[in-house]
Amino acid sequence: MEYQHGGDIYSQDIQMDYSANINPLGMPEAVSQALRDCLEREVCSLYPDSRCERLRQALGRHHGVEDKWIICGNGAADLIFGLAAALRPVRGLVTAPAFSEYEQALRSVGCRTDYYYLREDGDFALDAAGMCGCVQEAAERGRPYDVVFLCNPNNPTGIPVKKEEVEQLADTCERLGAYLAVDECFCDFLDNSESYSVIPDLARFTHLFVLKAFTKLYAMAGLRLGYGLCSDRGLLERLQTVRQPWSVSGPAQCAGVAALGETDFAERTRAVLKGERERLSAALHDLGFQVYPSQANYLFFRDREEDGILEKGRLYQELLGRRILIRSCANYPGLDSSFYRICVKLRQDNEQLIREMTRVLERRKSCPNIQNQS
Repeated sequence: MEYQHGGDIYSQDIQMDYSANINPLGMPEAVSQALRDCLEREVCSLYPDSRCERLRQALGRHHGVEDKWIICGNGAADLIFGLAAALRPVRGLVTAPAFSEYEQALRSVGCRTDYYYLREDGDFALDAAGMCGCVQEAAERGRPYDVVFLCNPNNPTGIPVKKEEVEQLADTCERLGAYLAVDECFCDFLDNSESYSVIPDLARFTHLFVLKAFTKLYAMAGLRLGYGLCSDRGLLERLQTVRQPWSVSGPAQCAGVAALGETDFAERTRAVLKGERERLSAALHDLGFQVYPSQANYLFFRDREEDGILEKGRLYQELLGRRILIRSCANYPGLDSSFYRICVKLRQDNEQLIREMTRVLERRKSCPNIQNQS
């Protein structure tokens, strides 16, 4: 099966990976120490707590919600597929472009999936009123949506949706009996992230399901740890029954508790990445690319078609030949191979990427008819 995501460093000889949106500050030392302690205490030789009680209690305190509203999983993707299996929806709605796992999960249970396309002439920002109208219209036609997926901020664009607009969509879904799954896995990278999160609205909307993960912020992608929050206890119980037991390892649970103790880590991360994102965005713009206004830890950009800097897909291939991996967005619905996404790293790595991109463009200008050899 074709690999659908960033981070495919195993099938290719990659020196620098800019395709996976992982915190460049790396895993907090407290998390590394917790993992070492797990080995010393032989946690790996024991079955993990299938309900993740200690981790759920820590998450409940962290978010200010009841721990019985929380379910943990083997990454957010595990819960996305589990949610589809628990709901068994007939029709679902996802934004396009968006994380491909939503559609894959829905199709795995035979759900018909429709797209709500984000408009390029609006910088791919969500028209919340328009999406609410789409959900309302489907219900009026007698073909209601059972579940709606929304990524905030959007992946791959990095553009957030205002909390009031998400609440507007949640209200529409609640009224029409549809579940709204809001993926907030990148929300912690936003300035004033709490002003975007709808976790405080869980008591108000029983059909609201919020997805979170430790993967990106805490650089724990290999440990696989995500969680969902929902006030519908019945749904959480169904979700628990359709998933395999012991899906979250003991070390992952210990790492999660330790990560939550790093209270200033997110703030330090945002402070570092904000400046680097602005510098990297300006550098891409100076190279002639169209850069969209991401507020996350990654940038979304494209070749300006009127300038014809490179043929579609050429930048990806040229950098791959230099053992540098960026994310081609060709397989996102609504996009093509002229769109790319790169993660924001630390200054030295960002500058290295710009140097290599500059060389690609200079080579292209000096040899316009050259064929890609990668």
